[in-house]
Amino acid sequence: MASIGKILRRTFLIGSAAIVGGVAFGAYYVTRPAANPLKPREGETALSPFVLIDQDGVTLFAPRAEMGQGVMTTWAALIAEELDVELDDIRVLHGPAAAAYYNSAMIGEGLPNKGYDITDFQHNLGEALGVLGKTLSLQVTGGSTSMKDGFERMRMAGATARETLKQAAADQLGVDRAQLNTEGGAVVAPDGSHIPYTELAEAAGKIDPPEVELRDPAQWRLLGQSLPRVDIPGKSTGTAEFGIDVRPDGLKFASVRMNPKLGGAMNGFDASAAEAMPGVEKIVDLGTGVAVIANNTWLAIQAVEAIDVDWGAAPYPPETDALFDQIAKAFDDDPNSTMRDDGDVEVLPEGATEIKADYTVPYLAHATMEPMNATALYTGDKLELWCGNQAPTLIQIRAANTANLDKDAVEIHTTYLGGGFGRRGELDFGEIATKVAMAMPGTPVQTTWSREEDMRHDFFRPGAMARMRGAVKDGKAVLIDGKVAAQSCTHQAVERVTGFAGGGPDKVLVEGFFNQPYAVPNYRMSGHVADLAVPVGFWRSVGNSHNGFFHESFLDEMAHAAGRDPLDFRIELTRTEFAPAAGCLEAVKEMSGWTGKTPDGVGRGVAMTYSFGTPVAQVIEVVDEDGTIRINKAWIACDVGLALDPSTVEAQMIGGMIYGLSAATTGKITFSDGEVEQYNFPDYDALRMHSTPITEVRVLETNKHLGGVGEPGTPPSMPALGNALFDLTAERARSLPLNKQFNLMV
Repeated sequence: MASIGKILRRTFLIGSAAIVGGVAFGAYYVTRPAANPLKPREGETALSPFVLIDQDGVTLFAPRAEMGQGVMTTWAALIAEELDVELDDIRVLHGPAAAAYYNSAMIGEGLPNKGYDITDFQHNLGEALGVLGKTLSLQVTGGSTSMKDGFERMRMAGATARETLKQAAADQLGVDRAQLNTEGGAVVAPDGSHIPYTELAEAAGKIDPPEVELRDPAQWRLLGQSLPRVDIPGKSTGTAEFGIDVRPDGLKFASVRMNPKLGGAMNGFDASAAEAMPGVEKIVDLGTGVAVIANNTWLAIQAVEAIDVDWGAAPYPPETDALFDQIAKAFDDDPNSTMRDDGDVEVLPEGATEIKADYTVPYLAHATMEPMNATALYTGDKLELWCGNQAPTLIQIRAANTANLDKDAVEIHTTYLGGGFGRRGELDFGEIATKVAMAMPGTPVQTTWSREEDMRHDFFRPGAMARMRGAVKDGKAVLIDGKVAAQSCTHQAVERVTGFAGGGPDKVLVEGFFNQPYAVPNYRMSGHVADLAVPVGFWRSVGNSHNGFFHESFLDEMAHAAGRDPLDFRIELTRTEFAPAAGCLEAVKEMSGWTGKTPDGVGRGVAMTYSFGTPVAQVIEVVDEDGTIRINKAWIACDVGLALDPSTVEAQMIGGMIYGLSAATTGKITFSDGEVEQYNFPDYDALRMHSTPITEVRVLETNKHLGGVGEPGTPPSMPALGNALFDLTAERARSLPLNKQFNLMV
């Protein structure tokens, strides 16, 4: 039986062996190439785990989930650039669950540094450690790492395929490979004749790939340009297959109900009313919940709701206020981490003005537009699972353990995702679908959660609190002492995935808090873990999502206490600490025409956060329209180091901002009697077209290293809006959502 616990134990032993002297074995295990998971059929050649060539052309197997962020398009461009084919000539499919598709960037992201101050040695160390993702089965889409992971690997895959094909042509022509060129999906011979890749693929598959060098960026044809998205035609015509669209022959449909008191037991149930409904085929006891298999999804949802269930109590305080009382108690304990402790924050500098403020943000749901779903076919000795997911290898292991099968007996088909934001990095929907399918062997069953079940059974962005203390003197920030308290997403995730209790300093809890590029001489930031059993998980931008609000709201308060323009205040603090951050602030100042003065009825706020390797500055403008406040305009500047596709960067910055503004204006998950009170989008709204600001984006490229783009647009949006509302109303926003305090158009 597959077990990630066994994999982890092996990994830890190998790591120890490498340290104490088993270098040859340890290094070999970690660095040896992973097996190619592609099994070509007749007429096909797999030149690498990523590139397959057959008579129809080139196929890229892109193992990162396409959930709207454009990863498939840019990965295809990375290969096309080196392979000398056009983007339109590459078919893009999602790769299978396999070690070869590990995320090489995630391990490095966890190293204990601020990111913006990383040395070349630390950067190279992070890249070297990336190979550990293979041993940990980290085929994961998340952490804004897809481009960092694929940037060199995909170009290398394309270049290796190109040179291997050239070698096959050289062998055929009896010439040196250096005499050949490539263009338009063909090798060009010295006499100008073209040999299509399709004619060379079979021979190329028998050649050991040669050592290659990547092309100089000055030669790029596609990278750096705004490219047409490869996923748009299918999505525009309704032919793209999302998890909910899967239709294998003989499909049955199911829906599920789990305890609304999250983590509580199921004491028993009476399914007689559901069993009497025509079209209901089976009631499934899941142990901690129930499911109904029927001949259509709507009937399954109605039937499962008709089951009378005796639910056990929640393992956490049942009311929202009591939960936050418990979070506040975490401040009384020693910090889990203090990842920044510069100077001396205990002594207030002589002549300085002290500022204090407390902030609170609520639990949040991911609220993906496509609710959780998965289709499973269990035959007794094999399982197939179709679903949109962010972690194919991990969901494969979980499904295998659930079905008591070997991992290799489970095949994962990853579809498009109708929203992920971290939610589809969890494994529960795959496990439940597997259990449902096991109740009807030999028949594929699609288990779809109702919107209400999805909304109320999330792994929520944790509610969080911050206690901030600072000081200004002579117009400058001289002290910041911050404490954040929240549940640990990391500790919970480790335990959910591995079965081992999570522990140790949690960098994710304090990201966006300790690593902001401001030159403040006395600067301490600490994280306190709240011991609660509410299920929490990775929500778009994770710890940065709440810490960005805390840090940038407080910095605004410090600027005003110092009598300074809040944008100029930030520029001065970042200029010597991290020039790209200052550049972003200067860009939004220019773009917005910022003067520090706004007319009556208009408010503007600024915020800058550094997250996932990318500084992002935003200016938000609000207007008062007869007592109703509308978000009017937004300006965003980001420095991604290298914009592989500027349109994708722009789209992600706007999308991330809208996701953050939606949370800032209306987003909250609350609890009563242990149950989530929000059932559907009327209870958990988002910005609509009429309330979304007109937005301008500027993409900068001075950052030394490639930064992420999927998440960094979210953190600065919330404080920028709060700061704009202060400019308009002179009321400080210290808690979210803002519609509790302000009359917002939403």
